[in-house]
Amino acid sequence: MRNPLSDKVVALEPSGIRKFFDIVSEMKDAIFLGVGEPDFDTPWHIREEGIYSLERGRTFYTSNSGLMELRQEICSYLKHKIHVTYSPKEVLITVGGSEAIDIAMRAMLNPGEEVLIPQPSFVSYLPCCVMAGGKPVVIDLKEGDEFKLTKQQLLDAITDKTKLLVLPFPNNPTGAILEKQELEELAEVIIEKDIYVLSDEIYSELSYKEEGHTSIASLPGMKERTILINGFSKAFAMTGWRLGYAAGPEKILEQMTKIHQFAIMCAPTTSQYAAVEALRNGDRDVQEMRESYNQRRRFLMHTFKEMNLECFEPFGAFYAFPSIKRFGMTSEEFAERLLKEEKVAVVPGTAFGACGEGYLRISYAYSMEDLKKALGRLKKFVNRLDGKEE
Repeated sequence: MRNPLSDKVVALEPSGIRKFFDIVSEMKDAIFLGVGEPDFDTPWHIREEGIYSLERGRTFYTSNSGLMELRQEICSYLKHKIHVTYSPKEVLITVGGSEAIDIAMRAMLNPGEEVLIPQPSFVSYLPCCVMAGGKPVVIDLKEGDEFKLTKQQLLDAITDKTKLLVLPFPNNPTGAILEKQELEELAEVIIEKDIYVLSDEIYSELSYKEEGHTSIASLPGMKERTILINGFSKAFAMTGWRLGYAAGPEKILEQMTKIHQFAIMCAPTTSQYAAVEALRNGDRDVQEMRESYNQRRRFLMHTFKEMNLECFEPFGAFYAFPSIKRFGMTSEEFAERLLKEEKVAVVPGTAFGACGEGYLRISYAYSMEDLKKALGRLKKFVNRLDGKEE
C-alpha cells in the first residue's frame, strides 16, 4: 500500500512531557510535578458566567474573530496592563495560545524563511515552524545569563533569511523573565535587522518582581513588529476552556483569521462569555493565585538550597529549572530513576531543547501539601545519590 503519512509530520518528535504523564497516570501514589496547569479551580464567578451563557442559549458560532465584546475587553486589558492601544480589528480569539502560535507562523512564513527559537522553551514552537514551512534556528540560552536572550546571541543568529524571532518570556520551562532594559537592547536589533517578533506572554500575570511584566510591544517601534500571544489558561486557571488570543498588526491578523476561519471557525462561545467576566472582574483572583505561586516558589528555592541542588532563581511563570549535572546522569536517566524509586515525576530538561540537558523542569502549580511530599521524596533520592544515610 502507498504510505498514507506525511514525512514532515512523521519526522516530528512527540512531546517529551507526555511520556512521563502517561506513566504516572498508571502508577499508584505517584506525584506528578510536570504539568503546567494551575491547581486552582476556575474562579466561581467566571464559571457562573459560562453556565449563564448556556442557560440563555448562547450556543451559536460567534464571528470568526471572536465576540466583539471580548475583543473590546482585551483591548482595554492590554491598554491597562502593558500600555499598548489595540483596536478590536487587531485582536483574534483563538483556541488557546497554542493555536495562535501555529496560525501566526503559517500566516507569516514562506518556505525556508528562518525563525529564531530560544531554548529551553515551550515544546510547540519548533514543530509549528516546521509545519509552516519555516526553518527553525535554535538559540541555546545559558544558565550563566539566567536563561535570558542576550543582544549578542540575537545578533549572532540573524541572517538575511531571518523573518521571525520567538520571544518566550516569562519562560516555560526556566521561569526566566526579560526586564525592560534587556528588551530595549533586543528591540534595537529587531528594528535594525527588520524582523518580526512572536511574543508569547501567556505567563505575563505571573511575574514576581515588583515592577511586573514588560511587553516588547510597548517599546517604541515594536507594536507594528510584534504578534502578541496571550490567553486565559494560566492567569485565570482556565486551561480546559481552551481560549487564547493574538494581538498585532491588522494585515497579519487578517491572514491569521483566514486560516482560523477554515480550520476552526471560531473559539468556543461559552468560553468567550466566561472570558469577558474574567477580564472585567478577575484581577483579585489573579492576584491571590500569583501570591500563592510566589509562596510556593520561595519554598522550592529554600528546599533546593537545603539539599544542595543548584537552581537559579526564577521570577516568572510557575516552574523551576534545577541543575542535576553534578550527579553525572542525563536528565532522562535522573527523571526515570526518581519516578521508579520515589514515585515523583518531573520533566527532563531535554523535552524543551537539547540545551536543557542536565536540568529538570519542576512545576510548582500544585498544592503546598503535594509539593512538600514530593520534595521530601526528592530529598531522599538526592541524599541517596550523595551517599548520605537516610
